[in-house]
Amino acid sequence: MEDHFRDATKMVKPELVFRSPLNCIPKKFLFCLDSKALYSSVCPKKVDILSENCNIPSMITAMDIRDQVRLDVLDYQQLTACLKDYAKPRDRISALLAEGSLIRVRKGLYVFGERYRRAPVNRGVLANLIYGPSYVSLDYALSYHGLTPERVENLTSVTTGGNRRFSTPFGVFTYQPLPVHRYAPGVQWSGDGDNHFLMASPEKALVDKVWTDKRFRPAGLKDYPGYLLEDLRIDEPSLATLNRDRLGEVCRAFTSRKIDMLVRSLERFKDIQK
Repeated sequence: MEDHFRDATKMVKPELVFRSPLNCIPKKFLFCLDSKALYSSVCPKKVDILSENCNIPSMITAMDIRDQVRLDVLDYQQLTACLKDYAKPRDRISALLAEGSLIRVRKGLYVFGERYRRAPVNRGVLANLIYGPSYVSLDYALSYHGLTPERVENLTSVTTGGNRRFSTPFGVFTYQPLPVHRYAPGVQWSGDGDNHFLMASPEKALVDKVWTDKRFRPAGLKDYPGYLLEDLRIDEPSLATLNRDRLGEVCRAFTSRKIDMLVRSLERFKDIQK
């Protein structure tokens, strides 16, 4: 029998051993499975790999991971911590992705499959995590705050990094750069509970949009009403709800003639709140 085993193992190609199901078994149990599993793959006689008091735990499932992770979104470090006993946790992650128990948002960022989620996916939370530092702003924030009537599908954000665009199973996420000294003023938390994320205030979203829109090159104050009401399709009554103090704070951070003229043009809406 031993001679037969030694001869049989010579016939096994290395790549077949590497790709064997053993990759999905916790590494601390491989020592008692290796020879028996290899033997059973080439020998006609069935071998009981559970013999000799070799206690093999059940495979870690998506529900096992779900019980260890509080949020519906998790990163690679959290995932590998849950699979720390596996010799090759990436193989188990690939299996979970293939069966739909996990969904890959981008490299290193995952969401539980619909069956295992505790709440609907919040795209604002994803936007902050996909690329950062960043906060939701521009067209999506203007629509979210009710300044523009159209629903915006692409989730737009501002970042201190570079221009980025990510196509994901949860939609398209875009990021536009903003200098560090213009970044923080006017940013606030939105959402509730575990679904809170950073978003521009209505005033900051408007200023970000005007400043980043390279197509808009105003020659003077007269160019702003058409741009705001026709190009951006902002409701005129909504402009009257903007807060003067918050607008001034954001304006001071930008120190931009383009933004100064925006604030001055908004003075024509006499109902701006103090």
